[in-house]
Amino acid sequence: MKVTRLHEAIAYSPARHSATVHSMYLQHRSTGSDAPYWVGCSYYLPGAEAEWDATPLPKVYVVLDGALTVATDDGEETLGPLDSVSLAPNERRQVRNEANRVATMLVVMPYPPEPTTAQKAQTASENSEMTEGEGR
Repeated sequence: MKVTRLHEAIAYSPARHSATVHSMYLQHRSTGSDAPYWVGCSYYLPGAEAEWDATPLPKVYVVLDGALTVATDDGEETLGPLDSVSLAPNERRQVRNEANRVATMLVVMPYPPEPTTAQKAQTASENSEMTEGEGR
């Protein structure tokens, strides 16, 4: 069992989120978890948003408090406490807090797959070629 107390959670700044989204890892490799996924908690202040974006990995959002609007190319839904949404790999989404109160959301997402030995070798070879080309 791996317990992470709130005071042990590690703050992070998600890419393409407004500065008024405050996030922390509740379960993550950086907190000592060895689960194949991570769990984060984000506080969206009024007007905060996650810009349109997509990731190659699936994710689940669970609104814990307040309300958040989640938009995809298929439409949008406003989620309230304990409402959840599952987003498929490469599904574009935007998240907005349109209310005048803080909203809290749980995020559950797997880690990207580890590169294979062949992929690591290919990357090393490409980096070596780039370095050699700069020296000419």
